[in-house]
Amino acid sequence: MKPTSTTPAPARPSGADAASARLGLHRYAVVVAVCTGLLVFAGGLVTSTGSGLAVPDWPLSYGQVFPPMVGNVRFEHGHRMVAATVGMLTVLLTLWVWRREPRRWVRRLGLAATGAVVAQGLLGGLTVLLLLPAPVSVAHACLGQTFFCIVVSLALFTSPSWRREVMPDADQASGISVRTLAPLTTAIVFLQLLLGATMRHIGAGLAIPDFPLAFGKLVPAFTTPGIAIHYAHRVGALVVAISAAFTVTRVLRQHRDTPALVRPALLLATLVVIQIALGATTVWTAKAVIPTTLHVLTGALVLATSLVLALRSHKYVARRAERRAFAPLPAERVAT
Repeated sequence: MKPTSTTPAPARPSGADAASARLGLHRYAVVVAVCTGLLVFAGGLVTSTGSGLAVPDWPLSYGQVFPPMVGNVRFEHGHRMVAATVGMLTVLLTLWVWRREPRRWVRRLGLAATGAVVAQGLLGGLTVLLLLPAPVSVAHACLGQTFFCIVVSLALFTSPSWRREVMPDADQASGISVRTLAPLTTAIVFLQLLLGATMRHIGAGLAIPDFPLAFGKLVPAFTTPGIAIHYAHRVGALVVAISAAFTVTRVLRQHRDTPALVRPALLLATLVVIQIALGATTVWTAKAVIPTTLHVLTGALVLATSLVLALRSHKYVARRAERRAFAPLPAERVAT
């Protein structure tokens, strides 16, 4: 008879250990999202200070890894350093997600994050090497917003609250569902950010120098493309405010008992008000650096908050048709 081995089998991770590992991944994703927000702010500083060509070469800076941080070089090279840090953090996040995340679609989203940050870095280099052409600069800005949304989504999808099973709420009144309003608002905000990026990169930030009127009128004469783009951005702000107001009102009226929807809705309303105030301040101060840069950052936060509300609405709010389809038949119909 062969002697039996007394070596114990390797212990499997307990439920508590697995939950702790998932929480660690979520917290790291939140850190990456916060750092990406700082990157948006750093990129806004480059535009606000006119430092886009303070370092005329790429990927090095004046042929160095770390040049003297003098003048506007500190804004442009500082932006590059923050971008490199976020890039490394994103690669680590993708590896962590790919190794520990059982949901295939979340792993693919992690790969998309790395692809986006690499593409963003290349676009940033092209922006410098091609001497800040507006189309490339606008694409760089919009891809930055998209990357921010991907990272925020990863932080949301890895959160304990997202993993828990949720009994969805049904819309309690006729009209457009939050599931429709929230994604629509997110799309409108993104288009508004596209207009804002175009306005900044063609130098039209002060094409209309007064606010709330435009050259003392409600509708100015569109004598230059810059005036048209600037005015379109102002109209876009009004559309964003109206869309956000409808969305927030719908949430508060029909889903006031769902904190996962109420909290981002209230934050969205607050951020939209702050964003409009910052836009006005940007004009009144002739594009002072701090309000102008905060305007860029707050725009990204409005987009991310609207996206979180849209994603949560699809998880927490059931379509009325679905609820009707699975509702039990009335007793009299069953009897027949």
